[in-house]
Amino acid sequence: MSLVFDEYGRPFVILREQQAKARIKGLEAQKANILAARTVTNLLRTSLGPKGMDKMMVSSDGDVTISNDGATILQKMEVQHQVAKLLVDLSQSQDNEIGDGTTGVVVLAGALLEQAEKLLEKGLHPVRISEGFEQACEVAHKHLAKIGDEISFTKDDTSALVDIAMTTLSSKIINVYKRKMAQIAVDAVLSVADLENHDVNFDMIKMEGKPGGRLEETELIRGIVVDKEMSHPQMPKEINDAKICILTCPFEPPKPKTKHKLDITNKEAYEKLYIREQEYFSTMVKQCKDSGANLVICQWGFDDEANHLLLQNELPAVRWVGGVELELIAIATGGRIVPRFQELSSEKLGSAGRVREVGFGTTKDRMLVIEDCKCSNAVTVLIRGGNKMIVDEARRSLHDAMCVVRNLIRDNHVVYGGGSAEISCSLAVSQYADTVAGIEQYAIRAFADALDDTPMALAENSGLSPITEVTTVKARQLNENNPRLGIDCNQLGTCDMKEHLVYETLVGKQQQLLLATQVVKMILKIDDVIMHGAYE
Repeated sequence: MSLVFDEYGRPFVILREQQAKARIKGLEAQKANILAARTVTNLLRTSLGPKGMDKMMVSSDGDVTISNDGATILQKMEVQHQVAKLLVDLSQSQDNEIGDGTTGVVVLAGALLEQAEKLLEKGLHPVRISEGFEQACEVAHKHLAKIGDEISFTKDDTSALVDIAMTTLSSKIINVYKRKMAQIAVDAVLSVADLENHDVNFDMIKMEGKPGGRLEETELIRGIVVDKEMSHPQMPKEINDAKICILTCPFEPPKPKTKHKLDITNKEAYEKLYIREQEYFSTMVKQCKDSGANLVICQWGFDDEANHLLLQNELPAVRWVGGVELELIAIATGGRIVPRFQELSSEKLGSAGRVREVGFGTTKDRMLVIEDCKCSNAVTVLIRGGNKMIVDEARRSLHDAMCVVRNLIRDNHVVYGGGSAEISCSLAVSQYADTVAGIEQYAIRAFADALDDTPMALAENSGLSPITEVTTVKARQLNENNPRLGIDCNQLGTCDMKEHLVYETLVGKQQQLLLATQVVKMILKIDDVIMHGAYE
């Protein structure tokens, strides 16, 4: 610590020792980076599989999130270390691309880093380790395609899709109702799917959460749910054969754009102003009525005067509807969003078979349900739950399940779960390592060992002996040549994952391998960490 004394003999500090940050490089930098990354992966390891534990994240504001979704946990943790942030981005990439397997990809990356650290201590060069991992990843990638199965499904027979969605939901909080939730996810995706072109329009699926009620009350509504109610309590609560007028202009007199001041000096001038204002309101309501609309949905609010006039003219209205919801209503009902009352016409109205207001419990919470939309098969999943945390986690879980179903519609190949695919790939990579001469052989064998880490974590989290379970299954896979054998996490008495109905999408598993290998290569190639202002 550098001390200087002023003219009165009082000391003051110029530079503290901890501010002179050291720069780390070479093997030390690589080991420090691996340690930081593995700290994050060890945290997620216990969340893997159907018996995985949940994590509770408390934000600086005191907001609590409970989840075992890898991407959500890492996002909410607010990781500060630069290399650990790469793993946060890794799980986010898996979530954006596939939607499922966010925990598995981080656990695999952690296992690869652990193996790389052992090789670095033996004196292997990081680039040679990276090359070996790259070769092993290619072998595993091709082997997955070999052991994968093709599933068939139609709009009428969706049992295979439901089984795969149930596998995704088995590790979530909502696994008690996983069959019902999986069916909701499959029905929602198939409602908006184009099976001929293998495409799914996710924009047409809306998820609306409402705390209160039970989780099993979650339902799929063939239409749109808006978290609003009729603007006046005396307006009708149900409208059949609705002609919907969608407005982005407010129900109020126009305001001049310039600064203005109006002096009213006598009673006549005030009455004249009042009559003029009434004319504005009555003209707006008349224009809506003349267009043939029997329901007004407005993006902005309107005052009590307009509300009263709408009630008098028997024109139900909804106010303060958000822009995104407004667009969805317009797409689904075939209506046009109208920015001015003068432009209203019957062609611009949307159509819906029925619009109804539904209430919940003893509270005044109400929602608007728009059903039998004219132009589209838009659907809404209305999620119920005991509290906001449960509703949020159910929303994330259903999103994962829907992503998996969407991936299967795009590519209907699957591999079997329960660690069976990883063990099979591990055996294939080990076999390939025997054919490779040179230092890369060590890295390829290390990759095979890292693949065993996922089934080991599954066994550990299920309360089983990890080494015993994995070695037993590995031996059986070799002897029986059966790549479907995995860890019996649910204690059903069989290791065949086909009988467990535990499937994973082929594309999701391949993406896990590729992303984890790429991130590990990137971390291994960093040999110098220069902090801001600490270059020496």
